Amino acid sequence: MTLLIVAGTANRPLAAAVAAALGQEPSVPVVERFPDGESRPVVSGVRGADVYLIQPTGPPVNEHVMEALLLADGCRRGGAARLTAVVPYVGYARQDRRRREGEAIGLRVVVAALASAGVERLVVVDPHTAALEAVCPMPVETLTAVPALARAAGRGLPREAVVVAPDLGAVTLARHYARLLTRPVALVRKTRLTGADVRAEQVFGDVTGRPALVVDDMISTGGTIEAAVDVLLHQGATPPFAVAATHGLFAGDARERLRRTEIRSLVVTDTLPQDETAPPSLEVCPVAPLLADAIGRLHRDEAVDDLLAGT
Repeated sequence: MTLLIVAGTANRPLAAAVAAALGQEPSVPVVERFPDGESRPVVSGVRGADVYLIQPTGPPVNEHVMEALLLADGCRRGGAARLTAVVPYVGYARQDRRRREGEAIGLRVVVAALASAGVERLVVVDPHTAALEAVCPMPVETLTAVPALARAAGRGLPREAVVVAPDLGAVTLARHYARLLTRPVALVRKTRLTGADVRAEQVFGDVTGRPALVVDDMISTGGTIEAAVDVLLHQGATPPFAVAATHGLFAGDARERLRRTEIRSLVVTDTLPQDETAPPSLEVCPVAPLLADAIGRLHRDEAVDDLLAGT
């Protein structure tokens, strides 16, 4: 069965890098658009192939989710023998449970739609929720970019530095970084005020007089990172600080917000495309080698255990 990389429009440079690492050229579908904004992608040359559709569902999230569904359906109707969606950043992952009556579980809706469009397996990188596999109707390979990010963020990190989880949800992630970097862990307790603003209230762990590496799975508005840095300064941690996150969304005024903080270095991956407006301290860590390794193994029906999150 022939291996084929199909590139959606969400991050074509990443798809090209993955294909190159596998010694291939990606298949680039034609995406036509009607005057009202409707997209009509056309996929060709997939019949009988083991297809890996690369389409992160970052901003604009709804457009990229819809395109992923249409591309998947096009691959199925084009005769793909096997179809895997490679979604390095999973949109709607924050909507993994109901918090009030009448609220949709957006994550479940999206993955169910992908399954109905013909996706047989999902490959993701450091998703925001551990519940993804539980709500997903198809097998999920949850890869992690933490080892690569830890290597990048660890360069120049003082021995006395502490790894900081900016909220309770990032504790497991922070422990992974801390284990790789042999540093202690601290936790910031926060309260979310709005979608863009949070209040950090307390630090658990010894940060006084110590530099800090703040880690998270994603940076959206920058509010969580800003609040964590503020409370670390208040608790006597030593600036400037370092930040590492897998997904750099940088929504709204996030870039300006981060420029105002005591951050000396910021490391993210290229699961989402970065542009010239990125913060000057930004370092982009490529995930194409990780994705290419996983895709090659899955194509050959080999184990990917050592690439998975939590290992």
